[in-house]
Amino acid sequence: MPFFSVILPVYNVEAYLNECLRSLLVQNFADYEVVCVNDGSTDGSRKILAEWEPASPQIRVIDRKNGGLSAARNTGLEAAQGEYVLFVDSDDWVEPTMLARLAEEAGSADMVCFACRRTDSNACDNPAPEQSDGWSYYNRHALERRETPFVCVWQRCYRREFLEENSLRFRESILHEDNEFTPRACLMAKSVRVIPDVLYNYRVRPGSIMTTRGLRSKESLIGIGNGLSAYFDRQQGIDKTIVYQALTQCYQMAFTGNTRDEDRHLLPLVDWRCYRRVSRTKPRHRMQYTAMKISPALFRRLNAIL
Repeated sequence: MPFFSVILPVYNVEAYLNECLRSLLVQNFADYEVVCVNDGSTDGSRKILAEWEPASPQIRVIDRKNGGLSAARNTGLEAAQGEYVLFVDSDDWVEPTMLARLAEEAGSADMVCFACRRTDSNACDNPAPEQSDGWSYYNRHALERRETPFVCVWQRCYRREFLEENSLRFRESILHEDNEFTPRACLMAKSVRVIPDVLYNYRVRPGSIMTTRGLRSKESLIGIGNGLSAYFDRQQGIDKTIVYQALTQCYQMAFTGNTRDEDRHLLPLVDWRCYRRVSRTKPRHRMQYTAMKISPALFRRLNAIL
């Protein structure tokens, strides 16, 4: 049976942390560690970790200066000892059968993907069992309408050697880091297994990164669009249609619902050559790119009628 490392970044989640840790420590499986990375919490989260650690041999706590979710995950990856790695957000919780089911199914797959439940609606995606390479998996599913966004890393476990061999880490100092990480991971994965089991519970809460669309969020979306567009332009021998459409959406989301001041701030951040490159897959996207280049206000008016 494989040994698992569960990486748990912790930052100011005292209201949810006990529930998350409890779910990780009632697993019907023995061979795992929980690497808790305290990312400079200023509430009672560190005290909660201190109460759990002595009584729970699976738990290791690493304290670091606040650096954001990506940095905390990367810190956890450096410390992880498991054959497989999972990322859990500390305001969510997991099913007690999660690790046992993943141990049964992992084999030697680079990634094992499973279903997640939204706690605000009790809705979940129901993926069919599947085995494929990572890029075929990405192209089939990346643009699907889903209850939980396709890019979220907590709906997969990863073979740690696969991450190390491909130097897969999270880009730091941005939001929406999963949008940047997941396409690269899928491109590099030689084997992906999908199982239909609901193993993760995703808590939707106001003010979380996933539900916040402030200026920094939009800056990150543009940066991700620029960086991944340039990255995939260098890749040869693959179908780029789906990833380019996903990256077009990054640029579009950054200019949806903006004020003029926000537009003026964001426009200089766009690498227009990159944006033009990814907008070529659909006539509608080409029209939207042209409208954006003229004026974000024109882009929004065009969107209202398309």
